[in-house]
Amino acid sequence: MRHPPRSVLLAVAGAVALVGSALVPVVSASGATPACTVRYTVTGQWDTGFQASVILTNNMAAMSGWSLGFGFANGQKITQGWNAKWSQSGTTVTAANESWNGSLATGASVSAGFLGSWSGSNAVPTAFKLNGTTCNVDSEPTPTPTPTEPPGTGAAPALHVSGTKLVDAGGTAHRLLGVNRSGGEFMCVQGYGIWDGPVDDAAIKAIAGWKANAVRIPLNEECWLGLSNVKPEYGGANYINAVKDLVARVESFGMTPILDLHWSYGQYTGNSAGCSDVHATCQKPMPDAQYSPSFWSSVAGTFKDDPAAVFDLFNEPYPDRATSTTTQAWQCWRDGGTCPGIGYEVAGMQDLVDAVRSAGAKNVIMIGGLAYSNDLGQWPAYKPTDPAGNLVAAYHVYNFNTCASESCWNSTLAPVAAQVPLVAGEIGENTCSHGFVDQVMKWFDDRGLSYLGWTWNTWDCSSGPSLISDYNGTPTAYGAGLRDHLQAVNS
Repeated sequence: MRHPPRSVLLAVAGAVALVGSALVPVVSASGATPACTVRYTVTGQWDTGFQASVILTNNMAAMSGWSLGFGFANGQKITQGWNAKWSQSGTTVTAANESWNGSLATGASVSAGFLGSWSGSNAVPTAFKLNGTTCNVDSEPTPTPTPTEPPGTGAAPALHVSGTKLVDAGGTAHRLLGVNRSGGEFMCVQGYGIWDGPVDDAAIKAIAGWKANAVRIPLNEECWLGLSNVKPEYGGANYINAVKDLVARVESFGMTPILDLHWSYGQYTGNSAGCSDVHATCQKPMPDAQYSPSFWSSVAGTFKDDPAAVFDLFNEPYPDRATSTTTQAWQCWRDGGTCPGIGYEVAGMQDLVDAVRSAGAKNVIMIGGLAYSNDLGQWPAYKPTDPAGNLVAAYHVYNFNTCASESCWNSTLAPVAAQVPLVAGEIGENTCSHGFVDQVMKWFDDRGLSYLGWTWNTWDCSSGPSLISDYNGTPTAYGAGLRDHLQAVNS
């Protein structure tokens, strides 16, 4: 779905509970205020890789350019970074300002981050220099971090692709039938919290009570990466740990978590633009090369030991609204780069598949097509290469979409479903009824395909659309159709 209603944001911040974060202790100065302070935090770590955040505060005179230097003690290597020009020579690392964040006033801070590799040990740096001036020299020694435990797989099935079906570890076909749980894509970047409403055991048990077996979880790349425009309490390690906690809870009820990159960075003001903001505050036509591969490298590294987790690469691509030809749109979709009509460098679906697989994750990957994932017409022809052979075509359909009829599904979806597994990641209607989704579910049921209703949030069903009126699972008139159908199919 393109835009969660802003009305859902009223007074929810106080109700959001954050999961405690297992951060590496911060390197901080004691005694007199030093010339500069550096907060270095490992925000995620797995067996061969890690993600780190660096927050630099300048306590000297204002400067128009900055360069931060530090050293690694255990042979760590930076593989990619953001919000700074990162370079490494041997053990020495340098982070220099970008053209847009070089001004650093007295008392001002700037944050940057990176992904890196490690082996054996991953001690945090203990000495930092800003433009040659030493920071934090009187800090206490910092212990080596403990590797983050991978999330448990719980009772949820380990999934992989076999021909045109999703199957569990025993080879039994498995359909994903469930709901979307919106909130993680917008609450954090708007400064209200992480989730929209409760995600505790009772709340997730209510979803399972509808006989759902899958929950799609929209995410925000700037919040996951902990970029400077996101409040620290809602970004970086706090956000990552909250997502990990929700994934573990969903799996503990036997349901498949689907992690979806929903909102991303990059300024787009062309046809059908959702906002003019460069930040991840709305749906963009395509993922961005600056942050989206880093997001997926980190997410994949975090969940690569959890075969129950599914990755949905990008919510609703719409490069077709920016380009002049369908061929250009599909080329942009797969290959990224400089795309006609899009002002930022694009990460193509192949780039994101590569980011996931390079992190060592073999998880099932869902990929939506053009026209907000409503057009899969040339999906098979432009299908990215996947060494793991675990790609799924993702489709979204609402009553107001172009391809919203049985004749269109027969002509465009059936040929795709004859080649790869097909999952309708979002189905819904804005009528506060369920006549349309009833038709969708029947067509998908008849072919053994998967679908998830939008959305498990207490919004106005005519503008959301919302499945529930409270988080105990009381359905709206629209949601009753999905609930009754899931309980009949999965009972």
